[in-house]
Amino acid sequence: MKNIKELKLAHLAMCVAGALVLPVHANVSEQVQDVDSEASGKLERVEVIGSRQAYQGNFSPLETPQSELNIDSEALQNAGAVDLTQALDLSASVARQNNFGGLWNSFAVRGFVGDENLPSNYLVNGFNAGRGFGGTRDLSGIESVEVLKGPRAALFGRGEPGGTINLVTKRANFNEKAEVSLSVGSFNTARADLDINTAISDDVAIRLVGFYEDAESFRDTVETTKQGLSPSILWNISDESQLTYELEYSHQEIPFDRGVIAIDKELGVIPESRFLGEPGYGPIETDVLGHQIEFQQDINDNWSALVGFNYRDTSLEGLASENGFSAPDEDGNFGRFSRYRDYNAIYQVFRAELSGNFETGALSHKLIVGIDADKFENDQFALRDRSTDQSINIFAPVYGQYPESSLDLASNIDRIETQKSAGLYIQDQISLTEKLDIRIGARFDDYQQKLVNRGSESVSEYAKSKISPQLGVVYKASDALSFYVAYGENFRPLSGATDENDLAPNQSESAEIGVKFALNDGALSGTIAIFDVKQSNIATFDADFNATAIGEAASKGVELDLTGELTDTFSLRISYSYVDAETKNDYTDAISYNFIPAGSDLLNVAKNQLSLQMVQQAEFAGRELDLIAGLVYVGERSGGFGDPSFKLPEYTTVRIASSYEITNSLTLRAEVNNLFDEEHYTNSYSDTWVQPGTPRSFRISATYSF
Repeated sequence: MKNIKELKLAHLAMCVAGALVLPVHANVSEQVQDVDSEASGKLERVEVIGSRQAYQGNFSPLETPQSELNIDSEALQNAGAVDLTQALDLSASVARQNNFGGLWNSFAVRGFVGDENLPSNYLVNGFNAGRGFGGTRDLSGIESVEVLKGPRAALFGRGEPGGTINLVTKRANFNEKAEVSLSVGSFNTARADLDINTAISDDVAIRLVGFYEDAESFRDTVETTKQGLSPSILWNISDESQLTYELEYSHQEIPFDRGVIAIDKELGVIPESRFLGEPGYGPIETDVLGHQIEFQQDINDNWSALVGFNYRDTSLEGLASENGFSAPDEDGNFGRFSRYRDYNAIYQVFRAELSGNFETGALSHKLIVGIDADKFENDQFALRDRSTDQSINIFAPVYGQYPESSLDLASNIDRIETQKSAGLYIQDQISLTEKLDIRIGARFDDYQQKLVNRGSESVSEYAKSKISPQLGVVYKASDALSFYVAYGENFRPLSGATDENDLAPNQSESAEIGVKFALNDGALSGTIAIFDVKQSNIATFDADFNATAIGEAASKGVELDLTGELTDTFSLRISYSYVDAETKNDYTDAISYNFIPAGSDLLNVAKNQLSLQMVQQAEFAGRELDLIAGLVYVGERSGGFGDPSFKLPEYTTVRIASSYEITNSLTLRAEVNNLFDEEHYTNSYSDTWVQPGTPRSFRISATYSF
């Protein structure tokens, strides 16, 4: 195994070395580049286009009447984050959720999670992209992660009530860069990253970002392989026009792992490393192929137009043995079942937007108006075997007792659901005075759902229209302090809705008040927010066990985000949240079939959560040395739907790292995660589906820049 990994890394290093012999062009700035005409023989060229994101407009943090947290590339690098889950640990407003055996990202913002049968949705440069089956999101091609809290349906459309996650990608630009990073770590983990950005003319730049990772795990027999590429092209058609194209490709092989089980509600009876599946069934394979293209036109100094299209094709396929829901017998024999899945999804999104500034009398306006449309095809086929005894002894597991050939797989799921939506949105932020702004916005959505059950040869359809309003007020007390209040509504169509069951969309209302501040001459900024979210029309069952939407839940709490520099050499990030999230009425959960009494805590949502990161810059032998420390605290939380007695214990993990600049081109980094080797459990779905956290681990990496 080790020799194979060394050969793979050597092969990748040779490919990287070959790529780096490409000609490197002179540095060109995105904004203004002066070229010495005598030395280069070229005319001076001025570039004025700057990349913009749809739905966001041009607002400073202090004039935005909602809480937002930007996790930039430096913060991600300091945290050693290589996937989206690790990045979101830097926001205390985000809680880990059931991740489908490690096959996708699932999270709750301010206590609320989306459809448990699908990954949590996230945006990529403003495009819906998270829904689908492409595996966990790697951060190789990601520049920053934005946690946009509160409802955003007035602009983004259907979404989750707690907030939205937006990923900003590493796009081609005119700043020359060539960088390769190699790392090795605990559990025979080996990884390589590549990032090459270059201008091939005065008007065209290209960028190639890629990664390869091969790793074992602290989980017995669990091994993963991941690889991906994210090339992009930027074409400055003119001083006012810009075209950007990005491709996303990834392939992952990940064993399906439902985690460990609790014995009589007690965790730790079996070790965190104990894998209860069948290694011989092999990994689940996931694939992504996506295309994103955007055209931006600056009309004049005040107005800009943006048109974009996104197409993302994802798939998940493989056989797995899964933990059952019954407790093991007195000898430790634990029941399992097997399931084969072949899931495919296609997501298409189109948008066109106009944004700009204008005045009416003494009032100044910042306007965003646009249209968009999306189509999501969710094709699921699954076979399941529950007819034979597939038990395993949790104290002395013996693998390979139930070969694939002995399974009696019967039809489980065979359907395709298509959701279409078209929307029109408008937002106007009006400056009534130099200090007082109001924000008014609304969105109209018309959506349709069609469910084709191939097993029963039935077709069901559903259609609905929805208006989502928003209102915000910002008072800028000074250049360093502002106060805001905000109200918004949100909705999310429920999967499986038909004209017969009339599953009305999941609806939410959210209100928050907050204060934003900038200290230390703007070097340190933060937000304190108080929020109250009410959610209704949660999918459930009525007394006759018919599908309905009568579930209600609520979340309220306080958040603090503080980030920036205390001194020229010491930076700090603090994120804290207190979230009280619970059900508001009795109902039967539509996924677990458990009875949920009113007042039950929402799954995996801790009342108290804290993320802390500190960086001290120093010098050693005349070179930069960064000393990094981080901490994540997660309080006690509910561990099972409809089972208030089962709790996941609180935990605190500490990480330390050091980064040292050996030369102008070479940087070494060493890090230790979970420094005190704390036994912890990050999320669960029931007492037989509990995900243990990684014990103490090490990683060493080298980054070479050209």
